[in-house]
Amino acid sequence: VQLQACGGGLVQAGGSLRLSCAASGGDFSRYNMGWFRQAPGKEREVVGTIYWSAGITYYVDSVKGRFTISRDKAKNTVYLQMNRLKPEDTAVYYCATGARPLFQSSRFALYWGEGTLVTVSS
Repeated sequence: VQLQACGGGLVQAGGSLRLSCAASGGDFSRYNMGWFRQAPGKEREVVGTIYWSAGITYYVDSVKGRFTISRDKAKNTVYLQMNRLKPEDTAVYYCATGARPLFQSSRFALYWGEGTLVTVSS
Protein backbone atom coordinates (compact mmCIF):
# COMPACT_ATOMS: atom_id res chain seq x y z
CA VAL A 1 0.00 0.00 0.00
CA GLN A 2 1.23 3.44 -0.88
CA LEU A 3 -0.15 6.83 0.03
CA GLN A 4 1.02 9.86 -1.88
CA ALA A 5 0.11 13.21 -0.38
CA CYS A 6 0.60 16.50 -2.14
CA GLY A 7 -0.76 20.01 -2.37
CA GLY A 8 0.96 21.80 0.45
CA GLY A 9 2.45 25.24 0.10
CA LEU A 10 2.57 28.78 1.39
CA VAL A 11 -0.67 30.71 1.68
CA GLN A 12 -1.78 33.87 3.40
CA ALA A 13 -4.19 33.76 6.29
CA GLY A 14 -7.74 33.54 5.02
CA GLY A 15 -6.66 31.67 1.92
CA SER A 16 -7.33 28.14 0.77
CA LEU A 17 -5.42 25.02 -0.16
CA ARG A 18 -6.45 21.56 -1.23
CA LEU A 19 -4.39 18.55 -0.28
CA SER A 20 -4.66 15.27 -2.09
CA CYS A 21 -3.79 11.77 -0.98
CA ALA A 22 -3.64 9.13 -3.68
CA ALA A 23 -3.84 5.57 -2.42
CA SER A 24 -2.70 2.49 -4.27
CA GLY A 25 -1.92 -1.14 -3.76
CA GLY A 26 -4.89 -2.19 -1.68
CA ASP A 27 -8.61 -2.51 -1.25
CA PHE A 28 -9.65 0.44 0.87
CA SER A 29 -13.37 -0.19 0.88
CA ARG A 30 -13.33 -1.23 4.53
CA TYR A 31 -10.82 1.38 5.60
CA ASN A 32 -10.99 4.94 6.74
CA MET A 33 -8.57 7.61 5.69
CA GLY A 34 -7.30 10.20 8.07
CA TRP A 35 -5.60 13.53 7.75
CA PHE A 36 -3.21 14.39 10.54
CA ARG A 37 -0.92 17.30 11.13
CA GLN A 38 2.10 18.08 13.20
CA ALA A 39 3.15 21.61 13.96
CA PRO A 40 6.69 22.46 15.05
CA GLY A 41 7.22 21.47 18.65
CA LYS A 42 3.82 19.85 18.94
CA GLU A 43 2.46 16.35 18.85
CA ARG A 44 0.75 15.00 15.80
CA GLU A 45 -2.99 15.50 15.91
CA VAL A 46 -5.91 14.28 13.88
CA VAL A 47 -7.54 16.79 11.56
CA GLY A 48 -10.33 14.61 10.28
CA THR A 49 -11.21 11.25 8.82
CA ILE A 50 -13.45 9.78 6.15
CA TYR A 51 -14.72 6.26 5.60
CA TRP A 52 -14.07 5.13 2.04
CA SER A 53 -17.30 3.25 1.67
CA ALA A 54 -19.91 5.47 3.30
CA GLY A 55 -18.16 8.81 3.02
CA ILE A 56 -18.82 9.59 6.68
CA THR A 57 -16.51 12.27 7.96
CA TYR A 58 -15.27 13.43 11.34
CA TYR A 59 -13.41 16.62 12.13
CA VAL A 60 -11.53 18.03 15.04
CA ASP A 61 -13.30 21.06 16.48
CA SER A 62 -10.60 23.50 15.44
CA VAL A 63 -11.24 22.89 11.73
CA LYS A 64 -14.99 22.32 11.66
CA GLY A 65 -16.65 24.62 9.18
CA ARG A 66 -13.34 25.42 7.48
CA PHE A 67 -11.98 22.08 6.31
CA THR A 68 -13.75 19.45 4.23
CA ILE A 69 -12.64 15.91 3.51
CA SER A 70 -13.92 14.14 0.43
CA ARG A 71 -12.97 11.11 -1.61
CA ASP A 72 -13.02 10.07 -5.23
CA LYS A 73 -13.45 6.33 -5.29
CA ALA A 74 -12.61 6.04 -8.96
CA LYS A 75 -9.27 7.73 -8.39
CA ASN A 76 -8.63 6.21 -4.97
CA THR A 77 -7.91 9.71 -3.80
CA VAL A 78 -8.90 11.60 -0.69
CA TYR A 79 -8.90 15.37 -0.51
CA LEU A 80 -8.60 17.87 2.28
CA GLN A 81 -10.04 21.21 1.26
CA MET A 82 -8.82 23.86 3.66
CA ASN A 83 -10.52 27.24 3.65
CA ARG A 84 -10.11 30.31 5.82
CA LEU A 85 -6.69 29.13 6.82
CA LYS A 86 -5.11 30.50 9.96
CA PRO A 87 -1.47 30.75 10.98
CA GLU A 88 -2.12 28.06 13.58
CA ASP A 89 -2.93 25.66 10.76
CA THR A 90 0.74 25.71 9.82
CA ALA A 91 2.00 22.15 10.03
CA VAL A 92 3.15 19.15 8.12
CA TYR A 93 0.05 17.31 6.99
CA TYR A 94 -0.06 13.54 6.66
CA CYS A 95 -2.59 11.12 5.31
CA ALA A 96 -2.97 7.66 6.75
CA THR A 97 -5.30 4.72 6.41
CA GLY A 98 -6.39 1.77 8.46
CA ALA A 99 -9.33 -0.41 9.34
CA ARG A 100 -9.86 0.88 12.86
CA PRO A 101 -11.23 4.38 13.49
CA LEU A 102 -8.35 6.77 13.00
CA PHE A 103 -10.25 9.60 14.61
CA GLN A 104 -9.84 7.79 17.91
CA SER A 105 -6.14 7.22 17.61
CA SER A 106 -3.35 7.64 15.09
CA ARG A 107 -1.99 4.34 16.39
CA PHE A 108 -4.73 2.63 14.40
CA ALA A 109 -3.09 3.73 11.17
CA LEU A 110 -1.56 0.92 9.16
CA TYR A 111 -0.07 3.04 6.43
CA TRP A 112 1.20 6.60 6.29
CA GLY A 113 1.97 8.89 3.44
CA GLU A 114 4.83 11.32 3.44
CA GLY A 115 3.93 14.67 4.85
CA THR A 116 3.25 17.82 2.92
CA LEU A 117 4.04 21.18 4.46
CA VAL A 118 1.37 23.82 4.81
CA THR A 119 2.54 27.26 5.86
CA VAL A 120 0.03 29.99 6.60
CA SER A 121 1.44 33.47 6.88
CA SER A 122 -0.24 36.18 8.91
